[in-house]
Amino acid sequence: MSSGRWSAGVIPYAEMGYWRPDYEPKDSDVLAAFRITPQPGVPPEEAGAAVAGESSTATWTVVWTDRLTAYEQYQAKCYRVDAVPGQEDQFIAHIAYDLDLFEEGSIANLTSSIIGNVFGFKALKALRLEDMRIPTHYVKTFQGPAHGIVMEREYLGKFGRPLLGATVKPKLGLSARNYGRVVYEALRGGLDFTKDDENINSQPFMRWRDRFLYCMEGVNRAQATTGEVKGHYLNITAATMEDMYERAEFAKELGSVIVMIDLTIGYTAIQSMAKWARKNGVILHLHRAGHSTYTRQKTHGVNFRVIAKWMRLAGVDHIHAGTVVGKLEGDPNSVRGYYDTLRLDKVAADPIKGLYFDQEWASMPGTMPVASGGIHAGQMHQLLHYLGEDSILQFGGGTIGHPMGIAAGATANRVALEAMIKARNEGRDYLAEGPDILRAAAKQSRELDIALSTWGDITFTYESTDTPDVVETPVSI
Repeated sequence: MSSGRWSAGVIPYAEMGYWRPDYEPKDSDVLAAFRITPQPGVPPEEAGAAVAGESSTATWTVVWTDRLTAYEQYQAKCYRVDAVPGQEDQFIAHIAYDLDLFEEGSIANLTSSIIGNVFGFKALKALRLEDMRIPTHYVKTFQGPAHGIVMEREYLGKFGRPLLGATVKPKLGLSARNYGRVVYEALRGGLDFTKDDENINSQPFMRWRDRFLYCMEGVNRAQATTGEVKGHYLNITAATMEDMYERAEFAKELGSVIVMIDLTIGYTAIQSMAKWARKNGVILHLHRAGHSTYTRQKTHGVNFRVIAKWMRLAGVDHIHAGTVVGKLEGDPNSVRGYYDTLRLDKVAADPIKGLYFDQEWASMPGTMPVASGGIHAGQMHQLLHYLGEDSILQFGGGTIGHPMGIAAGATANRVALEAMIKARNEGRDYLAEGPDILRAAAKQSRELDIALSTWGDITFTYESTDTPDVVETPVSI
């Protein structure tokens, strides 16, 4: 007579083999760290086992067809559960998944498995995917960024500093010709890029083809004026893949070095566009539109560091990743973790940065992080300190809102950046001396002087809703 694992009826997930505290994860396992908030009366080990079970092979009762598989191989294993410091009802469950559970090179399949069903599970009050370890074995099945940071710099001929951009404002309502005028003024003033925003596609006031034509006219005129390579992120986001391919092909025909997509188009569409971008030699920019609907809250959803890993695998060259000092959510340590995840080849686990696992990228090119949202020239020392050299600093209102006009706003940003890079290269403490460095540069640049007078005291000092779970250790002096 059957007993134990094979007894008929409902058996706790932990007893079905999904709780394995003795399990040693293999190098080839996909690892996940989930923040679990169990319902009252549900042990955290059972809650972790339930997540492991429901994200791999289990259902609510014993099924005899498990006997037809090597079920132990296909079961996910919750091998560790840690209490979250300072939270009585929250735990971090570490779960290992065998590589055989996933289709090669497919973000859609990976996510359908890891987050597909478990977030509605009644035994949990809340659930959040905090981090993942993608093993080298799986990393190597993905294309990765269409070009990467090094190749992008070589395409553009721009080295040794962050790149500068701006989003056209207002986002909606401009005619195509006036939109193109903004592009030209910002690029001739000193920016490297301008961009469409996430919600500009092909509306009645400006159809996409007209926008592309006028934007590229502005790009080409600015290149002729400055002698630099310039670009405008032409948003090719559309209702169907056929429409997106049509828009991408037209952008390429016009000579654009870059196109843009929104996160809302979905993982399969993102990977398809990444393959197109590599094949056609066009940089691929991703706007993370909609991410905060599931990344911002502390107890439920998916942490952005996971989205960053998925998008590097999927193959985007750029992704918006936080500013620290801007108007959008961004804890300094968490943002550092996001930027490391996107740029470095080897990323060490670091609780201070919210990184739960070591991550090896196996020489996959890096994705360029983009900082945007409420930043201005007066923060240049902070931006360089927090975000580093391999980043794109996008000043929308901080360019277009300049009292002397758009080109002057761009010039102010460029002068501030180059003054800060010069100070850094001279070995100065540019973070501490930043305001003095900017004031000195402003004596030679009326554009920067006016920018500092206009925005110099503007800050967004709200407490972050999402911070790493680290308890500071007292240090005796």
